[in-house]
Amino acid sequence: MVEGVSHITFIVKDLDRASLFFTKVFEGKEVYSSGNEKFSLSREKFFLVGGQWIAIMEGEAPVSRTYGHVAFKIKDEDFKVYEQRINMLGLDCRPGRPRVDGEGSSLYFYDFDNHLFELHTGTLAQRLERYRA
Repeated sequence: MVEGVSHITFIVKDLDRASLFFTKVFEGKEVYSSGNEKFSLSREKFFLVGGQWIAIMEGEAPVSRTYGHVAFKIKDEDFKVYEQRINMLGLDCRPGRPRVDGEGSSLYFYDFDNHLFELHTGTLAQRLERYRA
């Protein structure tokens, strides 16, 4: 039986630049760095973001952008704070998709390596309730 998500791994061109992204946008806490060692496929770092284990590994980042993304839950009142953090790093934002009232608000943005992220204020329960209405 699956217990939940263990970790999420992103392949990044520059570990230091990606570290800046995870610490400045998400207030991620770096809990491990392989330094110059390669215990896995390449040099790597681990972060905790909202209790979730995020791994970044040095390598060839995606060349093109897609809508495939990871969404993190934030509070409504923190929406503007995150928007400012994203803008401070000069990250490329994507226009949000059309929404119906009651399903929450979202910020979509790309990191330095073409990975799409979303910060979302709603919950699954809220979305399902709205769609049933």
